[in-house]
Amino acid sequence: MVADPDSVALAGLRPADNSFGDQPGAFHLYVVLTNTFSIITPSFRSSAWLKLCLASVADQDVAVEHIVQDAGSDDGTLDWLPQDGRAKVFVEKDQGMYDAINRGMRRAGGQLLAYLNCDEQYLPGALRAVADFFDAHADVDIVFGHVIMIDPQGRYLYHRKVQTPLKYHTWTCHLSTLSCAMFFRRRVVMDRGVFFKPDLRDVGDGEWMLRLLAHNIKMAALGRFTSAFTYTGANMSVGENARRERRELFVSAPAWARALRPAFKWHHRLRRLVGGMYFQAPFAYEIFTAASPERRERHEVSHPTFHRRFPVGSGR
Repeated sequence: MVADPDSVALAGLRPADNSFGDQPGAFHLYVVLTNTFSIITPSFRSSAWLKLCLASVADQDVAVEHIVQDAGSDDGTLDWLPQDGRAKVFVEKDQGMYDAINRGMRRAGGQLLAYLNCDEQYLPGALRAVADFFDAHADVDIVFGHVIMIDPQGRYLYHRKVQTPLKYHTWTCHLSTLSCAMFFRRRVVMDRGVFFKPDLRDVGDGEWMLRLLAHNIKMAALGRFTSAFTYTGANMSVGENARRERRELFVSAPAWARALRPAFKWHHRLRRLVGGMYFQAPFAYEIFTAASPERRERHEVSHPTFHRRFPVGSGR
């Protein structure tokens, strides 16, 4: 769904930077839309997953622009993507995923931003719930939803219920939120200039979150499932580079914080227990799958679990 002209709140010129190879003194025309979403999807050789991702954004009942930043896929993606009317497509080389997200955010026209990887989806009504929350909480700049973890066939593995992240747990342990269920106002990046570090490949989310926490940006938890994350077997977050970058982020923390890592971990678990994060009644979810790419497929979860489980044959 595309916003109508009456939703335009601001238009003008802003100085360009070197993100797109601009010449010095160049300007970009921008249009800011009211109460609309801009969803950025970095893409590279993920044709089949991208089709499902696009479908999950296109059927949301809010005004949304879906920006796909493709790095020059050679797997057939570009045979169909440029002609897909559900997305604004930009094909250009980049430095990696976080550089692609930065590029998409600079092009975004929505007041509310998010980024969704090709192997992730939004659940029905997710963006409406997020928009309503932001409307009711004008002082909140970032909101997090819960996530359902699924296998390549769309079957339930486990779920992650989310609370707002804390600085030293994020710095010394891990980021407790997932990017596919994170939504933020454009002022977070545009007014403060808090973009991702493009040289990172895997832990850019955690490093970015630490800078947001340092800015004391107000965050909140939505308290409902908004997204699905697919374990494809090729997810970047499970590779050797991810382990190396996580280690580098950990050693960048103060020595006293590193020494208190066990305490931060136990505090995190206790906070989750008190907050009800380990409890979930049976529920159902609807997603697009390879077997049902045109219509959402319903999955019943009779025995929900927060314990991590991986697809059969994944080697985990």
